[in-house]
Amino acid sequence: MQWKPRALVLDLFGDYLRYAGSEARLADITELLAVFGIEPATVRVTLSRLRKEGWFDTRRVGRETVYSLTPHMLEILNEGRERIFRHRDEDWEGRWTMVIYQVPESERGVREELRKRLAWHGFGQLSPSTWLSPHDLIAEARELAAEYPLARIDVLWCGTGDLQQDRDLAARCWDLEQLGVDYQQFIRTYSGLNDEAVNADKDGRTALIERMQVIGDFRRFPFRDPHLPRALQPRDWPSGEAYNLFGAVHRQLGPAATEFVSGVIGQPVGPGREVLT
Repeated sequence: MQWKPRALVLDLFGDYLRYAGSEARLADITELLAVFGIEPATVRVTLSRLRKEGWFDTRRVGRETVYSLTPHMLEILNEGRERIFRHRDEDWEGRWTMVIYQVPESERGVREELRKRLAWHGFGQLSPSTWLSPHDLIAEARELAAEYPLARIDVLWCGTGDLQQDRDLAARCWDLEQLGVDYQQFIRTYSGLNDEAVNADKDGRTALIERMQVIGDFRRFPFRDPHLPRALQPRDWPSGEAYNLFGAVHRQLGPAATEFVSGVIGQPVGPGREVLT
């Protein structure tokens, strides 16, 4: 696997270091990333860039530099972790949250930002200016409308009254075919890791590497998957199986991996959140 330093830092803080005071010494981060073959110079450059981007604040403790998550980044990790570790598989009321916006041509930056924010919240694009979610996201959409006064944003809670038409809308808003293929590939790749007894005997270094690999591959799904209610899911939709597999492997590798990280940083790592269904 080709490890990316930025993603490793995100996952280390998201799964471990945020539960140990949301900060870590540069030397400890460097030691942890060395497990994945990342050179010290690359670690320093990566952390410096992330600090400039607002991920971290830094302070000196003697000769050590300590990197602390900023409140904004901690909020992003909280929201992202909620998306990753909560699997929706619910009944449906037959209604969509629809967002229609108009943005002046002179404000293209606002348009692009709106698209990113809507996608982050789980909306799918039906047309250039119309986005849908099968969940009640009216409050989130209205918050966006308040944040972008230069855009005219209309929020509707609506339905077609025709289940087949609703399924067609879902297929137009999201690439469900490719998403299903990728879920199946994830299942094939990691089903062999789902072994409680074997994982309980693994050394911490191996457990950390494997756990980081599985979460690194899986965390892309929640931001592509609209978590369709059962009525809208394609036949034999594999998302539930993939979530259950991810949750099992993540849980089984957790104790050894967490103990390894605790040993590197010299303090306990509190429990993180596991998959909720």
